[in-house]
Amino acid sequence: MKVVKFGGSSLASGEQLKKVFQIVVSDPERKIVVVSAPGKRFSDDIKVTDLLIDCAEKVLAGEEIESEFATIIERYASIAKELEISLDIIDTISHDLKALLNGNKEKPDRFLDAIKASGEDNNAKLIAAYFQHRGVLAQYVSPKEAGLIVSDEPGNAQVLPESYDNLYKLRDREGIIVFPGFFGHNKNGDVLTFSRSGSDITGSILANGVKADLYENFTDVDAVYSVNPTIVQNPKEISELTYREMRELSYAGFSVFHDEALIPAFRAGIPVNVKNTNNPTAPGTRIVNERANTNGPVIGIASDKGFCSIYISKYLMNREIGFGRRLLQILEDFGLTYEHVPSGIDDVTVILRQNQMDKEIEAAITKRIINELHADEVIIEHNLVLIMVVGEGMRHNVGTTARAAKALANAGVNIEMINQGSSEVSMMFGVKEAQEKRAVQALYNEFFVAVPV
Repeated sequence: MKVVKFGGSSLASGEQLKKVFQIVVSDPERKIVVVSAPGKRFSDDIKVTDLLIDCAEKVLAGEEIESEFATIIERYASIAKELEISLDIIDTISHDLKALLNGNKEKPDRFLDAIKASGEDNNAKLIAAYFQHRGVLAQYVSPKEAGLIVSDEPGNAQVLPESYDNLYKLRDREGIIVFPGFFGHNKNGDVLTFSRSGSDITGSILANGVKADLYENFTDVDAVYSVNPTIVQNPKEISELTYREMRELSYAGFSVFHDEALIPAFRAGIPVNVKNTNNPTAPGTRIVNERANTNGPVIGIASDKGFCSIYISKYLMNREIGFGRRLLQILEDFGLTYEHVPSGIDDVTVILRQNQMDKEIEAAITKRIINELHADEVIIEHNLVLIMVVGEGMRHNVGTTARAAKALANAGVNIEMINQGSSEVSMMFGVKEAQEKRAVQALYNEFFVAVPV
């Protein structure tokens, strides 16, 4: 059995949905289809989820939403018309969305979750209707009916363990199941959404729950690339990588998956195949527990903006018991999370997302570090990019860090910080945002283009 997930770009129009239908019915093992809300039809288009968020916010602000509501319903109606199916399903979608918008608004975050989730939910109803129109035995199944129970955290729900036993029963259903992604229900029956890109999470949860042989994730690219194609032209495709490599790359800016999306599938040992809806015969990229390290030390390079560093210097810091704990306690007191803490004998650097701090918080943190930790120097650097070089093969290759550092030096890139992951699957370089492209291109040339001597 295969669980198949289609992203918003694969479901943005009737023409795209026809491709989806052919992909699903071409393989009888594709029994469960997880769907996103309709995405962009063209570059300047607006995703249905974004339309819904705007609509919900206006409702909460007491504003009129006639135009916004009509735009949302028209998006579904245009797909139905392209597919030449009965518009009765549009009446159902309109009725259901209207009921949600008129629902309880005493808890705005829950109200917003319910409206956001309707994008996927209504699209699943529409897609099931289309499959039925084409003479295929198919049914819409809601997360509530299937027993997908999640934690009570609006916008960041986590699947609860009992869900997996409930979802296993989907194996007994006949025909194709069309299942909305992005959300589940808490034990009180309220709608709670996963983090953004949550349909990938739903697909991974269902693959685990039904003990699928394969989780296929269809998007709009032929494969996962070794580097961002907007930085390097025609980068190499990755045919196979491990879950650990994918998670490291996702964390560092790869947009194929949210960095937590594959965890349920990973825990069940289910391979994932990333494929292209517009070119379904392409082999795509397989994500597996283990792979043969035959491609050299590096599998991919990713970068992400928006970081800052707090550099603290103090003579004989390494001999001072509790220094690190007290430093992190100061950050905790300000409600800050950190990403990395590379250190030396007399200094330590804390890397964190800079959108957590303003000038007032920075000044207060600096003052406390100097007064409480008696630091010799505190320097805060802004606008850093973290570049992650990832590959299981790095554990078995000597000199990978030296090659990376030399490539950056030859490209005139100043390294602000280096950190080696404890798993030895990744190394990270901090550089200024202005040098991001040059740095990524230099690393790509070193590990994917140049032939090592």
